[in-house]
Amino acid sequence: MFMGEYLHNIDAKGRVIVPSKLREGLGNKFIVTKGLDRCLTAYTLDEWAIFQEKLAQLPSSRQDVRKFTRYFFAGACECETDNQGRIMIPQNLREHAGLEKNIVSIGVANKVEIWSKATWENYNDEENFVDVDLAEKMAEFGI
Repeated sequence: MFMGEYLHNIDAKGRVIVPSKLREGLGNKFIVTKGLDRCLTAYTLDEWAIFQEKLAQLPSSRQDVRKFTRYFFAGACECETDNQGRIMIPQNLREHAGLEKNIVSIGVANKVEIWSKATWENYNDEENFVDVDLAEKMAEFGI
């Protein structure tokens, strides 16, 4: 299980250090793709296979299913950590998430999200993301 929030930088070549606690769970090879809310999502190879299987079960005759599947697969890439624990994030994914200098990696149960620091701070400061809304959602989901 992934959890925690880690602040770090991305270099000019698009390399980013994967925090050691997250790297332990992700392994040396994992998949990074476009995430929701203008972030990137990293999946272990096993979690990616589960996600891929769920998408394969959806009816490809539906336009929204094709669009949804393309969104995740077109941007997906296999990343492998180097000797320093860094991965190279492709330009198209850096642009999607607005990654420039300061970034935040967060553990989210079965996946890791990679955010620009500014986008992450803005997301957490939004008026609609307050304790009352969060508490209501928790109740709605039976948590």
